[in-house]
Amino acid sequence: MANTPQQINIADLDIQQLAEVRRQLEEELNHLTNSFAQLKQAQSKFKQCVDNVQEVKPKNTGTTILVPLTNSLYVPGKLSDPEHVIVDVGTGYYVKKTRDEARKYYSSKVEYIRSNLESLSETIQKKQENVNYLINVMQTKIGEQTQSPAQASKSNP
Repeated sequence: MANTPQQINIADLDIQQLAEVRRQLEEELNHLTNSFAQLKQAQSKFKQCVDNVQEVKPKNTGTTILVPLTNSLYVPGKLSDPEHVIVDVGTGYYVKKTRDEARKYYSSKVEYIRSNLESLSETIQKKQENVNYLINVMQTKIGEQTQSPAQASKSNP
């Protein structure tokens, strides 16, 4: 038998249950927002790679450049083959590509991340709407609870 998620009417939950659901939704929203920021950062790095590849030109042959060994360590080097670049394809693997191939590779990465960002943005928006709806239901229930004792004391003189 498959485990299918049950739908529960939010209005049927008590305040404690609503608070727990809110906490879970806010955790999910926080995680999604962090993922969005990380994707934006990755997209920015790939855009920078496209720009860097475009800066490598035949007229720069023999020019001294700084070659990145790590994020913070650069060493001087000479540009000997401006038609080819080394592309980091992930997990420590590098591939020699023409400038055009490298530009296309990085551009496709930028586009792939853009589509993921759009989808993630929609998901974040839906989660935020869920949180807002939940908060409204909680406020209504709290308002009902504070009015109920007041009405009970008025009807019992």
